[in-house]
Amino acid sequence: MNKDNFLKNEFKWPISREILFLILEDKVSDIFVCELIWERLFYINQPSSDEWISSSLTPLYWSEKFIKAPQIISERSASVHLTRSIPKDQKQNLKKILNFKGYKVNELYPRRTRRATAVNWLIYWSIDLSTPLDGFCKLPKLSSPSPNPTEGHYGDPEIK
Repeated sequence: MNKDNFLKNEFKWPISREILFLILEDKVSDIFVCELIWERLFYINQPSSDEWISSSLTPLYWSEKFIKAPQIISERSASVHLTRSIPKDQKQNLKKILNFKGYKVNELYPRRTRRATAVNWLIYWSIDLSTPLDGFCKLPKLSSPSPNPTEGHYGDPEIK
């Protein structure tokens, strides 16, 4: 597997501001959010088992702790790991790049803050690889925000 070819052609979904806002607005599933990150950490989907496993390109920081791709939104330890992988000077990208004001206090749930972390990491990843966030890209199947913000969409793993 060649990293440069992978970066150019292999992602199922490109990253755009529009997709990042859909994540923050809870209009895509937690699974979709995880898959965006897993691809960019070079985990590979095993269709026969529907599991994502690390590859030779997966950063050691990830593959040593998570041989199988972790549920970034539902598992606290995976979200903490994602937060720690964002360099300190990139921690404010939600505000700087997306002008995101944050959630109101009564909107703060682990699932929402983990989604914000995921978006911040995707922004960091895009900046690190000089991948533009602007421009049109295809959009995933959209859904209404989960009626219970502490839970995910139908089919999402349980929040732990």
